Amino acid sequence: MTKLLLSIHVLAAIVAVGSITVAASMFPRYALRARAGTEGDGRSAGVAALLHRVCYGYALGGIVVPVFGIATGAALGVLTDAWLIVSLVLTMIAAAILGFAILPGQRRLLAEGGEAPTEEEARPTASRLTMLTGVFNLIWAVVVVLMIVRPGSTTGA
Repeated sequence: MTKLLLSIHVLAAIVAVGSITVAASMFPRYALRARAGTEGDGRSAGVAALLHRVCYGYALGGIVVPVFGIATGAALGVLTDAWLIVSLVLTMIAAAILGFAILPGQRRLLAEGGEAPTEEEARPTASRLTMLTGVFNLIWAVVVVLMIVRPGSTTGA
């Protein structure tokens, strides 16, 4: 059972978190292109909207990652290990950044009509999204390293 839980956890992390990191990283560039009003801005707007849907959809699906991670940790008897607690805290921080900053920022840049920012108004939001996405990605890189190295592990890793 532990192998099944771990397999689902790892596969979900690769598919969900991997997709979010790529889509969120690409989003600001396409959102700014859409606001620039240049030729092809309709395509850029469509790509930005798609990237936002990918981030949102995989964020919902990504809930599986910590759920199966906790289940795997319980099966292995490591729920009180420091590396797992730190990983869970970092996961909550990454989820908060995604849910409370990245996704709302993307929605602001996708706004249409009177609420739509001009390119100049959108640039600070896009820059902030780029920075937050970098932090989000870095947090996940640290979590991956903790999952592999597992301080105090008896696997010799």
